[in-house]
Amino acid sequence: MLVAQPIKLPANQFDHFYKGGNRIGKLRNGPGGPMRPEEWLGSTTTRFGSTNQGLTLLEDGTTLKESVSTNPESWLGKAHVNRFGASIEILVKLLDPDQRLPVHYHPKRNFAKQHLGVPHGKTEAWIVLEAPKDAWVGIGFESNMTMSNVKNMVEKEDTKGLINSLNKRTVKAGEGILVPAGIPHAIAEGIFILELQEPTDFSILLEWEGFAVDGLKDGHLNLGFDLALQALNLDALKSEDVEKLVVSTENDSSLMTSMLPVQAEPYFRSHLLRPKNASLEFAPGFSILLATQGKGQIKTEKQGNFAIDKGDAFIIPFESGSWSLTGNIEVLLSRPPAPDAPMSSL
Repeated sequence: MLVAQPIKLPANQFDHFYKGGNRIGKLRNGPGGPMRPEEWLGSTTTRFGSTNQGLTLLEDGTTLKESVSTNPESWLGKAHVNRFGASIEILVKLLDPDQRLPVHYHPKRNFAKQHLGVPHGKTEAWIVLEAPKDAWVGIGFESNMTMSNVKNMVEKEDTKGLINSLNKRTVKAGEGILVPAGIPHAIAEGIFILELQEPTDFSILLEWEGFAVDGLKDGHLNLGFDLALQALNLDALKSEDVEKLVVSTENDSSLMTSMLPVQAEPYFRSHLLRPKNASLEFAPGFSILLATQGKGQIKTEKQGNFAIDKGDAFIIPFESGSWSLTGNIEVLLSRPPAPDAPMSSL
């Protein structure tokens, strides 16, 4: 592909160690499956330990990763490439867990650079699409922890103790939650999420009872728990600090709404678009769109127009020029950090 063009994304799922429901398949007209709780949208990231699993395939048989590497300015724009290189800086996923996710965490950038040889850690964010009544997520330790206490719980495989150690927060559809790297977390079953994250697949497990994974062998990124646990934030996260990580759109009817707090800006951007009878206009830039309701149209300055309906996912490259969204539709727009975004301190 010599010129980057808008792409309607095909399904991109594969088996994982935890169970999935049927909502990804229903929304995206994809295969789904009992062990397919995730879909990776517009991905240049591979599953940890794999050379190709997770990558988005283009119509000509090449991967998005290969095409971006060959034509970075066409996909991303000169300002982005000058700041971030040929990295799209983001991985977008759909998550539909049919069982609780284990208590786990992700390394920060400085730890990943030192011990894993890559510039990205895995700060992430959850956009809640659907949630059963009283559905909860765990974010951060409720009390200050010691390394010896955490090590003891991991070695004893103390699932109950680790779950009970977290702040529990009830969540509902329309909320966006930033989860900084290093903070332990878990997600209850039944919550349908669009996840934005740094473009890595780095997870460190603290417990794994009932999951199709050997945590002692595969739960620490091949670093061993003594080293991997050094990436864990042991400090308590106060409830008011948890709330600073949350944005709610419950009473917001704006045409364009930010789904994440300002602390997310060094990592990624997420907006809910509801153009109604208007036309929402955007400057050129790499974008991933997922339509969650309705029907609409994407109009690009240089590369034509595209119908977008509920369940469709699109990539729009910088090469398309300015673009707009119209129609009776709801779209979640995911983008990398702006070229002039503040630097991450992590």
